[in-house]
Parts: sequence; structure tokens; C-alpha cells
Amino acid sequence: MRFAVIVFPGSNCDVDMYHAAKDELGEEAEYVWHDETSLDGFDAVLLPGGFSFGDYLRTGAIARFSPIMNEIVKAAEAGKPVLGVCNGFQVLLEAGLLPGAMRRNESLKFICRPVNLTVKNNETIFTSLYKQDEVIQIPIAHGEGNYYCDDETLAVLKDNKQIVFTYEGTNPNGSIENIAGIINKQGNVLGMMPHPERAVDPLLGGADGLKLFKSIVKQWRESHAVKA
Repeated sequence: MRFAVIVFPGSNCDVDMYHAAKDELGEEAEYVWHDETSLDGFDAVLLPGGFSFGDYLRTGAIARFSPIMNEIVKAAEAGKPVLGVCNGFQVLLEAGLLPGAMRRNESLKFICRPVNLTVKNNETIFTSLYKQDEVIQIPIAHGEGNYYCDDETLAVLKDNKQIVFTYEGTNPNGSIENIAGIINKQGNVLGMMPHPERAVDPLLGGADGLKLFKSIVKQWRESHAVKA
């Protein structure tokens, strides 16, 4: 399986993403600069955390107009897995690939620490190796992770089981309904504020995030085995 790790000016978790795909999974991975205009040959897309374009205007607002975003939209429409973490999640929101918006943390402070998450939907291509309602520990590092959507959108998210992860216990940022990660209706685009790529090895303090990446590979291999 071949992963594209998108790099914007200001990305700082691209190496972590690359390490998760290349070293922990043993799959192919390649950095793709934001002004590239093709994702041909890639099976999945990873949008890392960081401060794309310095977080000017709004987080993700400028990155959303990078040339590579047209190809990411095409990849999403083709059903390929697209994972956006932290700033990557913010970019997906700005691009309209996921519903809702991101606001400043309720505390108005940057938060960087491990948090507990509940797997609310383990029937996605990103969570199939987790148990339903399993509690996992994944680190967060953000200043604008307060997810918000209107009541109508929230009802749709609930009805379609698009809420994939919620914060367990204390809500660190004020996110509505404790939401930490959501998926699109098609089920192939996931955005989440916590960093699973920073939890793929016990040496990093925990490996609860590794199952997410393994779930992607599992789905890809199963789908390609059927085609073969």
C-alpha cells in the first residue's frame, strides 16, 4: 500500500506520519509538497498536523487553496482513505470534505497532553481493529480544537454514525458533544484532533494509535484481494 504524506509550509507532523506508515506499518510512503498536482499511484492520503501557512486567517484556511487539494478531493470522491489529523482535520473542514468548523479551545490556551478517547464507531475503515466503545490514549497538541456544528449537522452526524471518536472524561477543548473525530458520509474521510501517529510505539509512550493505521491497511488488502 502506498501512502501520500501531504506537506504544507508549516507542517510539523509530516515526519511522524511518514514514520507511522513506513517504519511501523512497513508500507510505502512518500512526501507530497502542497503545490503538486497529482496523486496518481497513491492508495491513501495523510494530512498531518502543524501550522499550515502559519495558521493565518484561520487554521487550514489558506492550505485549503493549495493545488494538491484538488487531487485530495478527487481521491476522496474515488473512495480512497483520507486521514486528516489536527491541522489536517482543520484543512478538511475548510475544504468542505467534512462538516462543521473549528474554534479556539475553550480555555484559549494551547493544550499538549495525552487524552483518553472512546471509539464510538468501530465499523469504519479506520477503526475496524478497535472494539466498540474501547477507550484508548492518544496525545493532543492544539490551540483550535474546539469542534462545532449546528444542531441539524449534529443530528446528521449522530444518525449516520459519523462521530468516530469522543473525549472520555474531561473535555479538553470544549468541543460539542465531546467530539474528537468525525468521518464523512461515504466513510473514507476521517478528521481527528488527537495524534494517532504519535502513539504507534511503546517508546513514544503508547501504541494505541497503531491500530488506526493497521485498520487502513487491512481494509485496503481485503478490498484488493476481492478484486484480484
